Amino acid sequence: MSELTLTGLRVLVEVARRGSFTATAEALGYTQSAISRQIGAAEDAAGGPLFERQARGVRPTPAGEVLLRHARKVVAHLEAADLEIAGLRDRLAGRLAVGAYPTAAAVLVPRAIARLRAEHPGLDVDLREAGSPALLRRIRARRIEVAAIAVGDGLPDYDLDGLRTEPLEPGPGLGVAVSAGHPFAARDQVDVAELADQVWIAGTGEEGAPQFGAWPTLDRATIGHTAASWQTRLGMVAAGLGISVLPGLAAATAPRDVRWIPVHDPGFTRRRRTLLVTAPEPAPAAQALVRALHDELPTLITR
Repeated sequence: MSELTLTGLRVLVEVARRGSFTATAEALGYTQSAISRQIGAAEDAAGGPLFERQARGVRPTPAGEVLLRHARKVVAHLEAADLEIAGLRDRLAGRLAVGAYPTAAAVLVPRAIARLRAEHPGLDVDLREAGSPALLRRIRARRIEVAAIAVGDGLPDYDLDGLRTEPLEPGPGLGVAVSAGHPFAARDQVDVAELADQVWIAGTGEEGAPQFGAWPTLDRATIGHTAASWQTRLGMVAAGLGISVLPGLAAATAPRDVRWIPVHDPGFTRRRRTLLVTAPEPAPAAQALVRALHDELPTLITR
């Protein structure tokens, strides 16, 4: 067994996963004869066959299963070590604190963080959700390094003097969340006129904080329920208690029994956007997260 090699163990694990020497050769970039030699060497070291040759591939023998159980652990530990060592070499290793307003924090920012972590495994990112005014206070106090804030119609003119700002491209706009059994659920779009007789589930929270009520251009609307959190509002939607305004950026947070539907409303001219805020000279990790946010946004624009 001391004659087993790391390459042989990797080949062993891959052959067991794919059930074929040919498929393993293609996956690892080896010739089929090289795969056969590696398995032959491993069988010599183990003192017997590790795979049964069958008409449609191979499967492990009992001895092969025993060796595989240990080989998988060895390969996994070595891959983990590779990641840790890569993190030590990575100039983006360390910690990065980022803040986002609730809509951006729901889907976009977590996905951008996942993208960044995949590229820089040595980087530890801390996400903090808060309203835009609180995020700006935190970035000026250097408690966070990147802030995703909401700006535009109906929102305050924030003091951004001395900060670096970068707008994101417009993402999916406002739509409505409806239950899977709602008449709108099978639609690709609804017209604003069809919203007039709906019962709405609205947001509630601190006085002065932006909240989602009924559709913005409706003259009169029936508010059936209010709730502070997205989860509660969408839970009420799922139960058929009403419908709710839901930004497209957060549409992926809807549970399986809730549908997000775009609304056709030529009279809705209010526009908001996401602004990325950093220090005047952001650190490389902060710049990398900003790039990841730009790269991730198009994946949310699928409708």
